[in-house]
Amino acid sequence: MQRIRKFFKNKTFVFPVILFVVVILTNFALQYTNLGPEKFEKRYMFLLDNNIRGFLPLILLAIAQAIVLINGSIDLSIGNLMGVVAAFLVTQYTVDDSIGRFLQVFAMAIGIGVMAGALNGIFVSLVRIPPFITTYATSFVFSGIAMWILPRPGGNMPEIVTTFYRKTLPLGLPMGIWIILIIMLLWLMFKNTRFGAHMYAIGGNEKAAFTSGVSVIRHRISVHMIAGAIAAFAALALVLITGSSDSRIGGTMTLDSVVAVVLGGTPMSGGIGGAVGPIFGVMTLGFIRNIVGFANVDTWVQPLVDALIILLSLASPSFIKLIAKQVRK
Repeated sequence: MQRIRKFFKNKTFVFPVILFVVVILTNFALQYTNLGPEKFEKRYMFLLDNNIRGFLPLILLAIAQAIVLINGSIDLSIGNLMGVVAAFLVTQYTVDDSIGRFLQVFAMAIGIGVMAGALNGIFVSLVRIPPFITTYATSFVFSGIAMWILPRPGGNMPEIVTTFYRKTLPLGLPMGIWIILIIMLLWLMFKNTRFGAHMYAIGGNEKAAFTSGVSVIRHRISVHMIAGAIAAFAALALVLITGSSDSRIGGTMTLDSVVAVVLGGTPMSGGIGGAVGPIFGVMTLGFIRNIVGFANVDTWVQPLVDALIILLSLASPSFIKLIAKQVRK
C-alpha cells in the first residue's frame, strides 16, 4: 500500500491520464452514435485533427502555467499576454508573406512574450509584490495593449503557413499530435536539467533553496520569461487555426489554464507536478465540454458544468489528501 501511495505521489499525471481515457471514450462513443458508423469512420481523422488543433493553444498555456506554479508562483496574465502576441502577429502579416518573413515576425513575437514575462518576474521577485496581485494587474495592461493593437477581430496569416499547419499529416497523424509528443519529450529533458531541479526546489521550499545557494530571484524571473515565450507559441497555435485573431480571446483562457493544470495533478502549492498532466487536463476539459455539446442539453448546462469542473479541480488535492489519511488509518 505504501508503494502504491508513493507511486501516485511521484507520478501526478497517472490520475489525469485515467480520467482522460474515460472521457475520450465517452466522447467518441457519443460522436459515433450521433454521426452513425459510416459517417464517423470517414470523419474520424478530421474530428481528431480538429480537436487536437483546437486544444493546442490551451495546452501550451497550461504548460506555461504549470512551470510557474511548480516554481511557487502563478500567472493570471498568461491568457491576455497570449492575446497581445496574437494581435501583434495578425497585424504584421499579409496572406502572401514568405516563410522568411513569417520567421522574422515570429521571432519578434517571442521577444514580446519574453519581455512581458520578465516584467511579471521583476515585480514578483525584485519588487516583492505577490504574484497573484502582480499578474492580475498586468493582465489588464496586456488586455489594453491587445485592444490597442487590434481594436476589432481580424488580421491575416501567411497562407503557406496556415495551409501547411492545417493539411499536413506526418505518417498519417495530425500535426497537433506530433507537436504534443515533441512537447512531452522536451519536458522530460527540461525537468532533468539543473534549472529544472532548481525550479522544483524553489517551489517546494524557497528558503531552503536560497540557503543551498540557488539564486531565487534570477531563477523566478527566468521562469516567468519562459512562460512568456511559451505564451507566444500558444498565440501562434491560436492564429494558425483561423488565420485571424480577437484581442479579447485570451481573457477566459487564463482560468482554463489554471483549471487544466490542477486537473492534471499539479497543485497550486508548488514544488510538485509536471507538463504531461496538464496536457491531459486540457484535453479532458475540452472533451467534457464536447460531451455536454453532443448530449443536446440546455444551453445553461454548459456554464454549470464549467463551474463544477473548476470547483472539483481546485478541491481535488484536498480530497486526495483526505482519502490518503483515511487509508493510513
